[in-house]
Amino acid sequence: MEQTIEAVNNVIRSRRSIQPQNYIQKEIPDDIIRTILENANYAPTHKLTEPWRFIVFKGESLKRLASFFSERYRTITPPESFSQAKYEAAGEKVLRSGCVIVISAELHPEKLPEWEEVAAVACAVQNMWLTATAYGIGSYWSSPGILKELSQFLNINENQKCLGLYFMGYHDAAAAPARRTPIENKITWAE
Repeated sequence: MEQTIEAVNNVIRSRRSIQPQNYIQKEIPDDIIRTILENANYAPTHKLTEPWRFIVFKGESLKRLASFFSERYRTITPPESFSQAKYEAAGEKVLRSGCVIVISAELHPEKLPEWEEVAAVACAVQNMWLTATAYGIGSYWSSPGILKELSQFLNINENQKCLGLYFMGYHDAAAAPARRTPIENKITWAE
């Protein structure tokens, strides 16, 4: 059991946000993506609503998602301010990724407050992150300011709330040291 807790501690404490500019061009096998999502499915969930919903972009479908970001830049930018370089950069994070997963919460207002469903999805994402870390895959959860537009583009159901994009890719980033303040600063022991 000690080996198990050491392995768990190591994965938790080595988890980092690794952004797409550090990804290398190496495909993430479908079975690994499925395992990452299967582990997300084991997150805690009040009343077993299992609110997490995922849309997986991989391979050719990444081009469609990247195009959404580029075209949005074109739409909101006045012609005199348009930059071809910025247009291309708008979808670059997506294209550098081995996989991008759109994360949504299916809301059940008749059963639970929204914050509980969002919290459950955040726990699911932590499970994804830890699993990706264990596989040596970098990942990064981003919530750009265009989630409503992204929801419309993807036809996400009205009872769902888009919570962002989860970028994944094998990477060449050096292991970064953890930057955390001591836990003692955050604990009050009740008497």
